[in-house]
Amino acid sequence: MTAEQVFSIANLMAVAGWVILIVAGRVRWVASLVTGAILPLLFALLYSFLIAAHWGEKTGGFGTLAQVHALFTNDWLLLAGWVHYLAFDLFVGSWQVRDAQKHKISHLLVIPALILTFMFGPIGLLLYCIIRLVRVRSLRLDLAQASSGY
Repeated sequence: MTAEQVFSIANLMAVAGWVILIVAGRVRWVASLVTGAILPLLFALLYSFLIAAHWGEKTGGFGTLAQVHALFTNDWLLLAGWVHYLAFDLFVGSWQVRDAQKHKISHLLVIPALILTFMFGPIGLLLYCIIRLVRVRSLRLDLAQASSGY
């Protein structure tokens, strides 16, 4: 299988996850299990495999922008970087939905933040945090309650 084929499959999985999150995210187990655990963990497995299989081929590194550029000239490592984004962005989107449910923020208000998180990661997170701040008047995360799960 080529890097391009794996890229296509990973993108289809990500799009499916985001559609599920947007359409069915109000169903409690969807955001906690499907998009909050199963899909990100599948991406984590793929990422781990890509790194294990291709890290020895790397040039470059993380010390300078030029080194990062050189690192990503390898298609397989570029794909690993992309899968890294897919996993973390979906995980963040899933958290947004769960957090909105916990604070009784309308799912319709969260959808634009989800779309932006899918397309532009941190911009979607910023929008969600603004929505949360306006609706809840707090950005404080209660980690003790966060571990109680859904």
